[in-house]
Amino acid sequence: MTFDDLHIGSILVSTVRNAPVLIFAGMAGLFAERSGVIDIGLEGKILASAFVSAAVAFTTQNPWYGVMAGMLVSVLLATLQAYVAISQKGNQLVAGIAINIAMSGLTFVVAQYIFQQGGRTPDLGSARLFDVVLPGSAAVENIPFLGWLYAHLIGGHSVLVYVAFLLVPLVHWVVYHSRFGLRLRACGENPHAADAAGVSVERQRYFAMLIAGALCSLSGAYLSIVQSGFFLRDMSAGAGYLALTAMVFGNWRPLYTFLGCLMFGFFGAVQIQIEGVELPVVGRLPGALIQMVPYVLTVIVLAGLMAKSVAPKALGTPFVKSR
Repeated sequence: MTFDDLHIGSILVSTVRNAPVLIFAGMAGLFAERSGVIDIGLEGKILASAFVSAAVAFTTQNPWYGVMAGMLVSVLLATLQAYVAISQKGNQLVAGIAINIAMSGLTFVVAQYIFQQGGRTPDLGSARLFDVVLPGSAAVENIPFLGWLYAHLIGGHSVLVYVAFLLVPLVHWVVYHSRFGLRLRACGENPHAADAAGVSVERQRYFAMLIAGALCSLSGAYLSIVQSGFFLRDMSAGAGYLALTAMVFGNWRPLYTFLGCLMFGFFGAVQIQIEGVELPVVGRLPGALIQMVPYVLTVIVLAGLMAKSVAPKALGTPFVKSR
């Protein structure tokens, strides 16, 4: 394969398919951090929900049971994280990192104990969520550009892809145009003022964490039930951290966070496309160097934008009610 063999269309389709993992996690982190709770534990919740979703989907041969089971586990982890960070006023960073480390090891051990396949689940086969074929796709497929646009870029994706993209305007409306969103932002910016106005800061933060757990579970379910068709140890590969970076890139705003997720999805697609390709001047790049691209980009984005990003003022600060 040479550089001329790269297809922009394939990269765009891969971008659309890569983005949902980051979009679900990015929106989850946005709810948590807008309420004032740092959610470093996205990675662990993605792993836990990915394993449980795959295990239950394989056992029941029903992918939707897997999605619901993964959501339940992620919400339970979010509740535990909220209890430590909100009720017990614990260190939010430590709580999140503890979840990440625990789930990285626990999912592997449980998968090995149950399935005896080296820490992975069996292939899901018919228990996967397959792609949706839009009406009329076959009729327009041969029309130049429009056929590809309708049948492959817009159509031909899993239901969870459409859920992810529709989630963005919904989250924007909730955060900026609903009473819940107003209280959420108040708790993240000035919790004492919110408390004085009669808002229960702890309750609001708990709700935010439960929503974050539910949304984050869809990232894990998408990884195992849609993209891979099985669970593999540490298969999230830093998606939770990339989602947090996209959120910083987006300045804790849904639409800009979505653009950050698309950016990382695009570079992930390019990374896959250029593996084994003879590039001009530099030739064929080592696979390890190509796999570094999203993470190097993360460091660059953080270094360039952290000074310009304005986080919620009460982010990471436990709320102690005034007497």
